Amino acid sequence: MAEFVKLTAGELKQLREVNPMMMSYNVEFAEVTGGTFWKAYTPGQIAGTESFDVDMSGGLAAAYKDLMQLYPPINLYDEKLRKLAKEFGPLWVRVSGTWATKTYYDLDGAMGGKVPEGYLNTLTREQWVGVLDFVKEVGAKLMISVSACPGVYGKDEAPIPAWTPVEAEKLFKFSADYGVPINGSEFVNEPNMLSDTGFPNGYTPEDHARDQKIFYKWLKENYPDCIYIGPCSVGSEAPLGKAQPNSKAAGGGIETVMKTCSTTQLMGEDPCPLDVFSYHYYNGISERLAGVMPSMHWLAEEATSEDYLNVALNSARAYAPLRDKYCPGGEMWVTESGDAGGGGDTWASTYLDVIRTLNEAGGFASITDGVIFHNTLAASDYAYLDRVTHDPRPNYFAVLLWTRLMGTTVYDAAEPQRVGAHVYAQSRKDGKEGKVYLVINNSETEATTVELPKSAEVYALAGKDGNKRATIMTLNGKDLVLGENNELPALDPVVVEAGKVEVAPLGCTFFVL
Repeated sequence: MAEFVKLTAGELKQLREVNPMMMSYNVEFAEVTGGTFWKAYTPGQIAGTESFDVDMSGGLAAAYKDLMQLYPPINLYDEKLRKLAKEFGPLWVRVSGTWATKTYYDLDGAMGGKVPEGYLNTLTREQWVGVLDFVKEVGAKLMISVSACPGVYGKDEAPIPAWTPVEAEKLFKFSADYGVPINGSEFVNEPNMLSDTGFPNGYTPEDHARDQKIFYKWLKENYPDCIYIGPCSVGSEAPLGKAQPNSKAAGGGIETVMKTCSTTQLMGEDPCPLDVFSYHYYNGISERLAGVMPSMHWLAEEATSEDYLNVALNSARAYAPLRDKYCPGGEMWVTESGDAGGGGDTWASTYLDVIRTLNEAGGFASITDGVIFHNTLAASDYAYLDRVTHDPRPNYFAVLLWTRLMGTTVYDAAEPQRVGAHVYAQSRKDGKEGKVYLVINNSETEATTVELPKSAEVYALAGKDGNKRATIMTLNGKDLVLGENNELPALDPVVVEAGKVEVAPLGCTFFVL
């Protein structure tokens, strides 16, 4: 059934003001040091014409050889990479990931490339300077998590001694002395995964509650301008995949495969103070891991469904009470976000994921204030940019439009969410009087009619040639691809007079009134 949406140029109920840096991103620590990361999909798998098959009969550990590959360190001085990153304007760059928990900071070169016992990899001075120079060049704020592996603790078995800042101090001091201080930090990436995230064997939630407070105390005594963000859990209170509140789909949580704990257990009976509450959200598990966690994987045919698009919003709703408990009055940050854990689905680099990305942005802002860190800038299939060529993917242009058009005042769009009509409203980024509406038509078959009260600037996004799995997105029918010397295409609107206009099936359209 086709839907009808009536926009208004008049008053709307104001919900909140949101962080102007809401749309931020991650640079994986594994990118910085070089290391193993998810193997790229083939063009046929991305297009949906070739199946993705991995032998999972021997379990996940045995299958990793077919799922991962070794990558060299990213060149953060690459002119094209910097140029495209800078277009987003000021935001947060998070340099973290599971890799970060297991890294030795060899900033004085004493190890000469050798990895000390108890660590997985090393970070060199040159690599970290590259991060700091990049952050400065793009005008960002820097967020990290710190090393907390057996090498830091001095053992790999219980009982676990208290965490010490022996490694963290090196990174914080070097950054401050270099003139690009660390502005925000979590303790550890996804600590509720316990030993799977890099902690020593036998590490418990009680150990984390103790160590988080030690880190917080050290941070505030030595680097008081750095905000503390935590606890950075994933898939506990809001299960990944199809096990969603109000969903009829059956499913199970990540705890069915890995030993995890809850956010409440991580915080303990005497909770550590938080400046910002954080969690991780993914819509599910990608094809790479579907063989061992089938209930957590969505099919491409489900990626426009109400259940699928509600995952991000349900996660925000599930974690908001915990934010209120542990960080009352504070912001809530999604410090990793993307379509699927395990490096992204086969369609993550296509137009199809734009629908999820923009719906998450609009829905999150309607629920709370905070920052969403897209995973990642240029690593794996869910990145904004291709890892090798750095060519922008559809999500890059979608978020770039968001940052250019959407202001920080969020309104109730006065439209119930339904198939064909996910409608969000915010102030204009240019500061002019008026509103910016985002209308997402997640119907595969029916156009949505939008009635405009006056003339509007229209930015209509679609997959090239109507293909939802297209790797090129169009704006008002024009391909969004780089020009000569890597120049961005014009992101210009068309002006439509008052009256009725259609949003095509699977179209995402911004209306600036």
